[in-house]
Amino acid sequence: MYAKYFKRILDFTLSLIALIVLMPLMIVLTIIGAIVMKGNPFFTQLRPGKDERIFKLVKFRSMTCEKDADGKLLPDEQRLTKYGKFLRSTSLDELPELWNILKGEMSIVGPRPLLVKYLPLYNDQQRHRHDVRPGLTGLAQVKGRNAISWEDKFSLDVEYTKRISILSDLKIILGTVAAVLKKDGISSENSATMEEFTGTQIEEEVGYEL
Repeated sequence: MYAKYFKRILDFTLSLIALIVLMPLMIVLTIIGAIVMKGNPFFTQLRPGKDERIFKLVKFRSMTCEKDADGKLLPDEQRLTKYGKFLRSTSLDELPELWNILKGEMSIVGPRPLLVKYLPLYNDQQRHRHDVRPGLTGLAQVKGRNAISWEDKFSLDVEYTKRISILSDLKIILGTVAAVLKKDGISSENSATMEEFTGTQIEEEVGYEL
C-alpha cells in the first residue's frame, strides 16, 4: 500500500513544503552560482527514470564547462570549483531536484538517476533499479555513496526496490542526513566524483538491514 499509493502522496507533499521553505536559500544559491560559474547556475541532463522513461534532471552546477585545445571537457577534478566542492559536500547541489520530485519524475528515496548511456550496460538484475522512481537519496547513498563499487551500488538499489516501506525510507532519510554531516563518500578513491560505469561481468548480491 505504501509503495503503490502513499509514497507518491508523501513525495508530493514533502517536496512542495521543502520548496516553499528552502526557496530563499535556493534563490541565494542561484545568484551565487551565476556569479561563480559566469553564467547558467543550473546543470540539466537527461536521465532514465521509472521504467527507463527519460526525464530532464536539474541540479545546481558544481563544475565549469572548461575544455581543452581539442574541444573536449577537462577532467572533473579540474572543472570542480571550490564552490562546487562545497555544494557537493553539503548536497546543496541536489536541491533543484525537488522540482523533479514535485512533477513525479523522482522520489525522495530511491535509486539515484544515472546516465542514459549506462542503460545498455546493465545486466538483468541491475536493470530492476528502474522498477521504481529514482530518488534524491537512496540506500547506496547511506551505505557509502561514491566510495563503494558500482556493483555494490546497483545491488543495494535493486534490494531497495524489493523491500520498500515507510520505515526503510525514514531510516534512509535519517542516514542521509548523518552522511551529509559527516561528508562521507563524496568522492571515489580514484576520482573527484565517480568513475564511469563500463559494465559488470559477474553478478553480485549485497544484503542490508533496515
